[in-house]
Amino acid sequence: MTEPSATTSSPRVRAAVVGTGGITTGAHLPAIAALADQVELVAAVDVAPERLAAFRSRAAAEAGAEVTGYTDLAAMLEAERPGLVLLGTPPSLHHGQALAALRAGAWVWCEKPLCLSLAEFDELAAAEREGGPYVAVVAQHRYGSGTVHARELLESGELGAPRVAHCQTTWYRDTAYYSVPWRGRWATEGGGPTMGHGIHQTDLLLHLLGDWVEIRALAARLVHDVESEDVSTALVRFANGAVATVVNSVLSPDEVSRIRIDCADATVELTHLYGHRNEDWVYTPRPGLQDEERIKRWRTPAADLPSSHTAQLAGVLAAMRSGERPPVGGADARRTLEFNAALYKAAFTGLPVKAGEITPDDPYYRAMHGDHPDWAPAAS
Repeated sequence: MTEPSATTSSPRVRAAVVGTGGITTGAHLPAIAALADQVELVAAVDVAPERLAAFRSRAAAEAGAEVTGYTDLAAMLEAERPGLVLLGTPPSLHHGQALAALRAGAWVWCEKPLCLSLAEFDELAAAEREGGPYVAVVAQHRYGSGTVHARELLESGELGAPRVAHCQTTWYRDTAYYSVPWRGRWATEGGGPTMGHGIHQTDLLLHLLGDWVEIRALAARLVHDVESEDVSTALVRFANGAVATVVNSVLSPDEVSRIRIDCADATVELTHLYGHRNEDWVYTPRPGLQDEERIKRWRTPAADLPSSHTAQLAGVLAAMRSGERPPVGGADARRTLEFNAALYKAAFTGLPVKAGEITPDDPYYRAMHGDHPDWAPAAS
């Protein structure tokens, strides 16, 4: 997998970041610096002046960028007219900020989750225009040569028909983690580990296996004093006939992110935590399969590119140059959000949920808790 490159005649995209906390400084800024021939960071927005000042200094040191600071998004959009806005703010702010950027004519690349409900997603989709601006979600695990290679093998049938899959995001978060006011609350985080942690692995599972058709689920609040769940599990049926288990947890001392897909001729497995390289992917042939050349092809991706924000940002910039919808946007991004809404509905109602079932008249369309009396906040 190779990253798109800008031609010398292509002007650099003027970009702005909104929110200058850990994800922006640790992931967005290095991605912008790595692609400095294609994108120019011109502005940053943050309500905390001290944090904003620190980011501006870091941007100058790491990306050679003279960044103008703002404490108000609307003022920045009016003054700078950026072509691309990168959102690294808490989840409850994403919808309103993305909508403002789209209406100002800027493309948007937003940290997960893009928004807190299908209703919010559809409002953002309505604000997009043919040829751009578009909005896309950060889903860096789709990127990297290991994922590209695995998806090509699965789609071509090289591994045989997918049959059984496992998707695991078993992490650990202590009480101090939930002392941050917006965490663990439906109105500000949108849900628990299903939305805030496991969404990356779930998205990758759907990216590899395609459309899901039915889900059954459980959710529980076992340890933390939060509104949302701290663990969820699901059984999923895919359109291609495969069945899968999905586990999301913040109660697991041995932290791991894992996807395993058992196909007719091989098992493909990815084990990592927050990012992966080629060596994190393992291919195991079925017993009796002795085609060494075929097995070698499975285990030898054409490139060696780690998953990263940089890899995905390159794709977003390429889409901007061509006026096409960027990766992980539109119906593709909605599918993952719908999956989470369906997981919550299945868990809270105890009933199976089918794809497409959650329509605008369904309470789970407006909020992931679906106004369920055992889960919705009292004020809902």
